[in-house]
Amino acid sequence: MRQPDTTTTPLPRSVVVGGDTFTDQGLVATGVLPAGTIDFLGDTLGSFSSLAIEPGTWKREGDTYTGVLWTLPDRGRNEPEHNLFFDYAGRVNRFRFTMKVRSSVGADASAIPGAITLIPDGGLELRDFRGRPFTGAEPGTGTTKQHGILLPSPREGTGAGKISLDAESLQFIPGGGFYIGDEYAAHVYRFDARGRLTGVLVPPRAVRPADKDGKPYFTSLEPPATGRRNNQGVEGMALSPDGTRLFVMLQSALLQDSAGKGGEGRRFTRVLVYDTAHGKVPHRPVGHYVVQLPVYDDRGAGDAPNRTAAQSEIRVLDNHRFLMLARDGSGWGAEGGKPIVFKSIVVVDIDGATNLAGTDYEKGTKSVLAEGGDTLRHGIQVAAWKPLVNLLDPKDLARMGLALDANHPGLAQLSEKWEAMDLLPAHDPAHPDDAFLIVGNDNDFIAKHCVMEGQACDSPIDNDNRLLVYRLTLPHH
Repeated sequence: MRQPDTTTTPLPRSVVVGGDTFTDQGLVATGVLPAGTIDFLGDTLGSFSSLAIEPGTWKREGDTYTGVLWTLPDRGRNEPEHNLFFDYAGRVNRFRFTMKVRSSVGADASAIPGAITLIPDGGLELRDFRGRPFTGAEPGTGTTKQHGILLPSPREGTGAGKISLDAESLQFIPGGGFYIGDEYAAHVYRFDARGRLTGVLVPPRAVRPADKDGKPYFTSLEPPATGRRNNQGVEGMALSPDGTRLFVMLQSALLQDSAGKGGEGRRFTRVLVYDTAHGKVPHRPVGHYVVQLPVYDDRGAGDAPNRTAAQSEIRVLDNHRFLMLARDGSGWGAEGGKPIVFKSIVVVDIDGATNLAGTDYEKGTKSVLAEGGDTLRHGIQVAAWKPLVNLLDPKDLARMGLALDANHPGLAQLSEKWEAMDLLPAHDPAHPDDAFLIVGNDNDFIAKHCVMEGQACDSPIDNDNRLLVYRLTLPHH
């Protein structure tokens, strides 16, 4: 994108993918949790890096929907440029969720928007194999072993001896427990319903962060030589509705798949697909695909693209299609004052894409890029995608009290980091294929009154936790 990707096309808006029609009916509800909210462990509540309604709790009674919402914060307040990290215990937060939807017609600009109420209701502190809490602290080059698995762990100082966790994606497992995707090691951790670690999906060699000698390099302060880019790990992760496939997606391109030093050169990311029908901690993917992310000019001035719209969450629709949230780095809470250019949810289809499972692109560190270029090698076909929900709809946002910049009195600016999604049935007999897509922001613990591990971590502004709910019509949902 060279200009801001805003839309004025009237709702509803539809796209066709694989012969099926997907329709965005528009925003129907919003809700806010104040930035200064304190969580069940006494820290400022930071969400939403990911979120999910607990299975079996989603109910409808008239125009009111209720459920138990779990949200995932990342590694706590931090300032990597000053090497400031806290011994922030890994956790998931629980809420009582209520949504009143007065209108299901997104195209009607006069419809009264629905309201969401979030009531904090405790949570779970995550524990490792030995029963110790995780830490958000930067591991540096420190490691530890549990159950024969090498894990990131600070050698000394903050969080010493604990497993470092930068949690970014959450998925409940049929039958109990949940998965959490991590940035530091690009692992997927499996927890039981009490929050105790029971297994680790270790990524293939291509994805594991390593130095030039092939040794693990879990730090977030510098890029590795190969594998996941620092702070660009398992940002999206979700199960297929039948529970047989786990999709695990990197936020942007692996280091060996990056072209040059520009931000636009990390657009070819990877998505791994695991068979979970025969075990909840599979050892290797059965599918491995390349997805080309959108690129944009971060000034929206019509110049050549210089940034990649990194993917921030996925939700799987079936065994070959999923929703992917890709976004820029601008909005409320971001520094630099650059305009909001791109924030969209697209439908990705891996049917027809080249499966790299078991090849040198997975077992080794062979790049998918052609020699000396920024295009893919001959014979590698990317997964196709089409945009479905464009968050940059000024008219639709205004109905929810939001705007794309800070120059609209009475409207709050759309925040920077939209990183969480969940998809729930509308339970509407008149529209059986309709669903609600809940989208949440990661506020980075930015609050005027912030506390972390008993210490003040105040910011000049409040960046509230916010939810947006879109109504979608999906094929055979």
